[in-house]
Amino acid sequence: MNDASILDSRYAWGRLLVTVLIAIVINVGIWIPIVVMPDVQAEFGASRADVSIPYTLTMIGFALGNFAVGRWVDRYGVAVTLSICSVGVAFAYILAALSPSLWMLTFLQFFIGFASAIGFGPLIADLSKWFLKRRGIAVALVASGNYLSGSIWPLALEAVASGESWRWSYTAIGIVTLLAVPPLTLLLRRPLPEDAMIVADTQSASRRRASGYTPRQLQIMLSIAGVGCCVAMSMPQVHIVALCVDLGFGAAVGAEMLSLMLLGGVVSRLISGTLADRFGGIPTLLIGATLQCIALFLYLPAGGLVSLYVVSLIFGLSQGGIVPSYAIIVREYMPSREAGARVGFVMMMTILGMALGGWLSGWIYDLTGSYQWAFVNGIVWNGMNIGIMILILYRSQRGGTMQVATA
Repeated sequence: MNDASILDSRYAWGRLLVTVLIAIVINVGIWIPIVVMPDVQAEFGASRADVSIPYTLTMIGFALGNFAVGRWVDRYGVAVTLSICSVGVAFAYILAALSPSLWMLTFLQFFIGFASAIGFGPLIADLSKWFLKRRGIAVALVASGNYLSGSIWPLALEAVASGESWRWSYTAIGIVTLLAVPPLTLLLRRPLPEDAMIVADTQSASRRRASGYTPRQLQIMLSIAGVGCCVAMSMPQVHIVALCVDLGFGAAVGAEMLSLMLLGGVVSRLISGTLADRFGGIPTLLIGATLQCIALFLYLPAGGLVSLYVVSLIFGLSQGGIVPSYAIIVREYMPSREAGARVGFVMMMTILGMALGGWLSGWIYDLTGSYQWAFVNGIVWNGMNIGIMILILYRSQRGGTMQVATA
């Protein structure tokens, strides 16, 4: 077997399985503040706003970590970087369990978010190098580790730690991370063969030349598009519970709708990965963004309980594959040696877009007393994302046609 045949091989699929398992464990860092929020509030006697700050700092750390840790993966390799991050985050969990104050917990959650970022963009970037024909579904499976972590760990902690202090949950997660991730990391030490990298980069360079854009220009455009799609995406995800409370359905119903969105998001990621392998990253992203836009329109007249459940499911099935599609596009157009930093940067911008959109929707609600204009705002940002993708696709197809004609 020559070196290039490692792409899409049995070893690559085994590496994918290990990567998904790591992602499910390491991504718990961004979900645990939500799980323990009520207990933390009760112990420290803090306000709901104050006790929400650890989650906010977690997401800021997670966003910055996607870029910074992605650069470390490019420089030092995924195995070394993952080992350091997993050990660091495990000890941060244990220190968090000993926090004497809410502000110490908040500081540690920033570090937890930063180190946990290894489980999203950087892992996606590394795994994407080992696939060519089936890169879409591979990326989608790794990206689903984030949602699966959010679905599995809260239920597991509730079942195992029922009646225990929130500090027990942090300690347990720290021990599990320390025992599980470093041994799995040993299975990722094999470097990508040079021949395999050349094969993938030859295709990437051809697409990039056809588009007429430099790597820097493409990254800027993808980053702006990522902010646009995630500002739109954040409106239902961040405010669906509040919307249900406003309509008199209660917070529990809103939480069910959010869970339905996440479940739909996992399905969406798998379907989008399959589509990306057939049609490419940009067409797949366009399909998802267009469906997301339609779902946002459907929220405008939806006011009944059944209609909101249906639209929330439609929204989840639409949006889940959008963010992983950005990683696929980066790999289709960018060099392999820069994958960690470039995928990480675009992932960072999508996360910041979620943060901006969550705040912006609340601000619009305060101004208007309704979420109607917040949905309209999301539709406008979504339209910007669609426009940028259409431009890149048009330039790429036009450039490809011209290259063929010249040849």
